[in-house]
Amino acid sequence: MIHNKTFRRAWKRFWTPILGAGIIQWFIASVMAILIWFVYFTCRKKITGYEIFRKYRRKPAIFVFWHGRSMMLSPIIAIGGMRAYAVASKHHDGRMMAKLQRLFGLRPIYGSTSDGGISVLRQGVRILRDGNWSLCISPDGPGGPSLRVQDGALYFAKMTGAPIIPVCYSASRAWFQNRWDRYLIATPFSKITCRVGTPIFINARADKDEFEKIRHNLEEYMVNQVREMDAEFNLMQVEQDQTASEYKQRIRDMRAAKKAMKK
Repeated sequence: MIHNKTFRRAWKRFWTPILGAGIIQWFIASVMAILIWFVYFTCRKKITGYEIFRKYRRKPAIFVFWHGRSMMLSPIIAIGGMRAYAVASKHHDGRMMAKLQRLFGLRPIYGSTSDGGISVLRQGVRILRDGNWSLCISPDGPGGPSLRVQDGALYFAKMTGAPIIPVCYSASRAWFQNRWDRYLIATPFSKITCRVGTPIFINARADKDEFEKIRHNLEEYMVNQVREMDAEFNLMQVEQDQTASEYKQRIRDMRAAKKAMKK
């Protein structure tokens, strides 16, 4: 047991600086982009509410989507000519994903609600007030709880008057990654559905109770959105309230229990 932990630590120390190198991240991001485009062009697509996307793709708007539902939104954004920034984690995984999003035309803002939140808020407000850019945010990222809307996107809307637009995608042939957000990977030759929701505006004078009511209603809408779309393809129901740290600990506990049973 101790030997395995020591090996994993050594392996992590070996790979972390390599995967954090810019040139390696660009290479991985490029390979991922090619694979995403391959999936996109081999799939049948149905986009509902595309007229809303076209209206706000180059205007101040806040497009929100669950952390596990970003993959096939990227080519839709690129083909649609969207001009936007995306909030990305400062962690090396987040920086690599930011490089991937750059290949689809999105510029990064580094930070999250837990790390650099004030800086992200200032940059996002400045971008939206510029009047020519949208913002893309996963309201349950970067570490959960899953399918729970945090306040960030709502603050952007309240401070700038920009609408919040919930977006989601699902696929008939999908693979869910074994991680806290159940990241959905569409496979080639699937049917892909994408829904662009009705814009939601927040009054700059909204009090605490009204703000919380809007947050709750947005969360409920987005949960129903993903549930309905996944049910159309008989996909598994993604769990709510999972955090990255709790999920990793549960996996470690399960592995430890299995090893103990074998002894």
